[in-house]
Amino acid sequence: MTPASAGPTPVMIWLAYAAAFLGVCGHASSEFVVKLTGLGGPEVSVWRFMIGGAALLLVALITPSARDLLTPLRRDFWPIVSLSIFGMTAGQFLFHWALDYASVVEVATLVTTMPILVVFVAKLVDGTAIGPAKLISGTGAFLGCVFLLSDGFAAEVSGAGGNLTGLLMAIGCAVIGAVYLVLIKPYTQRYGAIRMTTYTFVLGFFVLWPMVGWLWEIWVNPLDLFARPGDNAAAIVALGVWNTCIGFILWLWGLANVPDVGRGNYLFFLKPVIAALLAYAILGDTITWPQILAVAAITGFVAAEILYGERRRLSAGGN
Repeated sequence: MTPASAGPTPVMIWLAYAAAFLGVCGHASSEFVVKLTGLGGPEVSVWRFMIGGAALLLVALITPSARDLLTPLRRDFWPIVSLSIFGMTAGQFLFHWALDYASVVEVATLVTTMPILVVFVAKLVDGTAIGPAKLISGTGAFLGCVFLLSDGFAAEVSGAGGNLTGLLMAIGCAVIGAVYLVLIKPYTQRYGAIRMTTYTFVLGFFVLWPMVGWLWEIWVNPLDLFARPGDNAAAIVALGVWNTCIGFILWLWGLANVPDVGRGNYLFFLKPVIAALLAYAILGDTITWPQILAVAAITGFVAAEILYGERRRLSAGGN
């Protein structure tokens, strides 16, 4: 890992953006995969953290630089445990549970506010500047996401016909996720994305398993996976391995190695764009002209923020 004092090289920065983008690709299919599991939010959370945590632990143990999982805990036990449980675990639990009460469109739209929230949290935590260009590009990209997700009809995302509980859970997921991404960055830089993601999902499993068992009386048994229908079982495994293990490692590593976590997280605005393209390519869904315009607008705003921001940073003498 490049020492923090030297600063990342331009190649490393663009690799970080690429990794974060691939991580967003993993996030983009999460809502679909959760629905394909056929499980309720609390139960699917346990399965995700169980399989994802096991996969991450295996990856950590076979990766020399991440194999030592004890030293970081000795040095920063409470920050790591607190961020793992009250950050990612709580946020993902609310995300899954929200889908039990609100539509995929409503949940996806509200969660997409996360990049804007990250900008303000970063400002409060470490004083990261918020320029007019960042606000304009962020607002434009978010409005494009709303337009894309609702197919251009504002009533779809106004909450009409939706459940307030689910909407509040989705907002809570976005807020918790924004705080987590800013606060976790220095620890990801110090200990690596593999170790930090492993802590998050392993610790999260040991919290969620008894909690869901006691409160919902659903005690998840890993052997039950083999008794489930093939498509449901495949979705559960995909949620743990692709959407969790691979997706979160790429996302957290990418955001930890870009100069501005707020700018890097603007890639999250591409989540509904990727989801729409996947629906078109895999499910055969039709893409309307309003959706095409929304895709172009979102992509344009995100590209403008990243390219203009990096150019401005370099011209100011940034590494």
